[in-house]
Amino acid sequence: MSDPSPVRRPRPVPVEGMPAAVSVYEVGPRDGLQAESDVIPTAVKVALCSRLYAAGVRALEVTSFVPPSWIPQLADAREVVASVDVPDGARGVALVPNRRGLDDALSAGVREVAVVVSATDSFARANLNTDRAGSIARATEVVAGARAAGIPVRGYVSMSFGDPWEGAVDTAAVVDAASALSASGCRTLALGDTIGVATAGHVERMIDAVAAAGISRSALALHLHDTYGQALANVYAGLRNGVVEFDSSVGGLGRCPYAPGATGNLATEDLVWMLEGLGIRTGVDLVALARTSAWLSRIRGRRYASRVAAALEASPIPDREETPA
Repeated sequence: MSDPSPVRRPRPVPVEGMPAAVSVYEVGPRDGLQAESDVIPTAVKVALCSRLYAAGVRALEVTSFVPPSWIPQLADAREVVASVDVPDGARGVALVPNRRGLDDALSAGVREVAVVVSATDSFARANLNTDRAGSIARATEVVAGARAAGIPVRGYVSMSFGDPWEGAVDTAAVVDAASALSASGCRTLALGDTIGVATAGHVERMIDAVAAAGISRSALALHLHDTYGQALANVYAGLRNGVVEFDSSVGGLGRCPYAPGATGNLATEDLVWMLEGLGIRTGVDLVALARTSAWLSRIRGRRYASRVAAALEASPIPDREETPA
């Protein structure tokens, strides 16, 4: 008997009440690479971004304009932006920590930026060199500058579900931070499960709380880490509660710096497999995405965390396989 044909895509089985389409917001080149210990050559970063766009990604966080002393892995931000060709209709986003970072990003030609605030004082002090209120004030200054320049801003609320120093996070603190970003003019608000401790019920409750403050559910995104294997369950909770943008990282690139040895970002392949299985359009080609993961894995000599990428590698994908319409 011949071997069965390899399964390369899930069978779509729609579920009532789900959105018809969602945005996959790819963070591998920024959040994924900055968490890695090695510094990736600029040419590889540019090729990674180009491959992701070619695979159908239309929302890509390309880099971050932070001081090299903070994150040496992203010291080549200007060179990366200059070399990446953002397709028409696609987003090429750069994270900026402050007004100077915004000015650098604007001068490099970036047309969308992201800002980060913290729902806790401990994370703000450890990672943003300020307190919670200071992180919000700094971010709103950046938003004002970006809006004056005519470019959209995406806001992150880090530590929305748990903090490695403080433990449980007050829901009111998350709502206050999200409300401040919304009022300042952020187009999208990403609630960050920075250490991957959220569960589906917690996600639903947080979305409800933020929505009750007057923020549209369609303006929310979820930035989920898979530290405890809950990311896809949390995506499902988000889908059932009006969220239509989800962050992920190709191959599961990145890690959780607060849980040594644990998986970090939700893998884009795993996310797309689940969404396709629910009959939800993403515009991302799963086979092309898996090829990108395999390519990057070979270059770096490291295995990826994505289970879907590993499964697809076990059933070799012909280089010239046609992509179904």
